[in-house]
Amino acid sequence: MKKIIALLLLVPSIALIAQKANNPTSYAKTITAADLQKNLYTIAGKEMEGRETATPGQKKAAVYIENYFKSLGLQPGNKGSYQMTFPVYRDEVTKSLLEINGTEYKVNTEYQPYTFTNYNTSQYFSEVVFAGHGIADSSFNDYKDLNVAGKLVLIMDGLPTAYQPKGSPPSAGIFSKIIYAQRKGAAGVLIVSSNFPRSPRPTGTMYRELYRASQYLPTWYVSEKVAEAIMGNTDWLNIKEDYKTDQLPSKIYASNVHLEFEKNIQKLESSNVLGFMEGTDLKDEYVFLTAHYDHLGIRNDTTIYYGADDDGSGTVSILELAQAFAKAKAEGKGPRRSIVFMTVSGEEKGLWGSEYYSNNPVYPLDKTSVDLNIDMVGRIGEEYLKDKDSTNYVYVIGDDKLSSDLTPITNQVNKNLKLKLDRKYNDLNDKNRFYYRSDHYNFAEKGVPIIFYFNGVHADYHRPTDTPDKINYKLMAKRVQLVFYTAWEMANRNDMLKRDIKLEVPKGF
Repeated sequence: MKKIIALLLLVPSIALIAQKANNPTSYAKTITAADLQKNLYTIAGKEMEGRETATPGQKKAAVYIENYFKSLGLQPGNKGSYQMTFPVYRDEVTKSLLEINGTEYKVNTEYQPYTFTNYNTSQYFSEVVFAGHGIADSSFNDYKDLNVAGKLVLIMDGLPTAYQPKGSPPSAGIFSKIIYAQRKGAAGVLIVSSNFPRSPRPTGTMYRELYRASQYLPTWYVSEKVAEAIMGNTDWLNIKEDYKTDQLPSKIYASNVHLEFEKNIQKLESSNVLGFMEGTDLKDEYVFLTAHYDHLGIRNDTTIYYGADDDGSGTVSILELAQAFAKAKAEGKGPRRSIVFMTVSGEEKGLWGSEYYSNNPVYPLDKTSVDLNIDMVGRIGEEYLKDKDSTNYVYVIGDDKLSSDLTPITNQVNKNLKLKLDRKYNDLNDKNRFYYRSDHYNFAEKGVPIIFYFNGVHADYHRPTDTPDKINYKLMAKRVQLVFYTAWEMANRNDMLKRDIKLEVPKGF
């Protein structure tokens, strides 16, 4: 009897020892404000030149990340290589011309071709059709009773005051307006903008897909002076005065317009950087930790857009997470599932890097349990600047989608950190559409459960003033620790996450 009692008394001690051995807290504590700061001043430093996709600055950042992964002992994540390259194309404009009734206008001063939609062409029109704001959806139609097939269309930039976007395309931005005109059969589009003169583009438009099933419409931004030359002084002044009204009168103008455009297409290259940590008994299942390391680069030849928060903060978070897991593995407590630490490029261009990976996966997507994506976690967003709890929150996006396991796990791992988990952007009808706007979405589209960690936008978002000195490193470290605890649970739990929620995308999205 005494032996049985002694054994029973010993059981809790054994359990406590086992729990301590698997406790990730000591590794989470290696994620520090000081380490994050040190790496971010490099990633978002002058030498990286803003890390624009397919530029020398982006390539320098890729090498820095690769060398960091190597220093931790991570394996190459792409079939023997740390980098997964993908092609990028850039237009180099060699010639453009806009001539109206024999008068030639100056590029960047009075017009600018939209290089992405333009191709080598020379067009002559004797008429121009004014089509208001160029909108044609279920609630608003500038093309009603208007035949623009084969014609040059003139439209206004912006939106009428009372307009509420509906239907498909889902918005009335420039690209949607081009699609509206194309669906109506137009041969070209002139978009009147007050934003002239414009800075010449040091590089042409970049894009991922060279071959397309159909070509877009040749499109040109033109100044108010060009619009007046086409419409005449009286009509133009009336249109300008009524610019924000709900409906502008359509009209056909007799004007001889000559458009010419020529470009060379340069083939460039960008890359994702992948570090791989092999798991133990569940090594053929995967946890992805992602962030994008590209930003907006150099504008107007000299102005660097540093991108410290967007998304230097996410990039260095991945480095710190990799370091924490590497320490655990070195001490014999590595993850059961394999972990892929992936920083992607091309996010600012349209989620290119993550799209390329999701279409060319190195690891089976059906065996990828989750993608935890970090995009801007170093600042206090504008909605929290006046909040008394502003230094203790993070937006958690997507944890209520695709898997019912995500929210309970997130809540559980946050019990010690006690961050405010703000889920307001889980609403798919939210006008910001954040769920669709970062690299996790390309995993979600393939059915992989995701969580997106985000601090919200702020005054320095997509401005050259997004610099490392403005980061709240203490808060950032706490947010990254949340990701670490979540990843630890995802990598070590017995089962992959369930995929038991069907995503219902709102109509028009």
